[in-house]
Amino acid sequence: MAKTQDMVYVIDEDESVRRAFERLLRSANLDPKPFSSAEKFLNSIIKDETGCIIMDLRMPGLTGFDLQKKIASLGIRMPVIVISASDDTQTRDRARELGAVAFFRKPVDDQALLDAIWWALRGAEKKARVDR
Repeated sequence: MAKTQDMVYVIDEDESVRRAFERLLRSANLDPKPFSSAEKFLNSIIKDETGCIIMDLRMPGLTGFDLQKKIASLGIRMPVIVISASDDTQTRDRARELGAVAFFRKPVDDQALLDAIWWALRGAEKKARVDR
């Protein structure tokens, strides 16, 4: 089970989606940190690279694809889970090419999302121990 300090960055322009994810994550003993845009996320100080990122693809300004590219170029190695209303093979393939560890279509099943987050966090923790 995830520890309380496991940070999950939620990046979605829709406030109701961010609030719903925050409630879900807190109920699972995870620590959500919401952002309304990719730019706000990038301007924040990221303290825990063992966390994970949940992001929408369609956002004003930088898109989720743009953010995935920027995260990679900055050397941020947190796992990324993409959630989008666009669910076609090309979109899924592009998200995975850019490093997404999971892809969900909105609306997302809560338990499936939590399972993906826990899986991603465990993988990130293992990788951090190996890299030290």
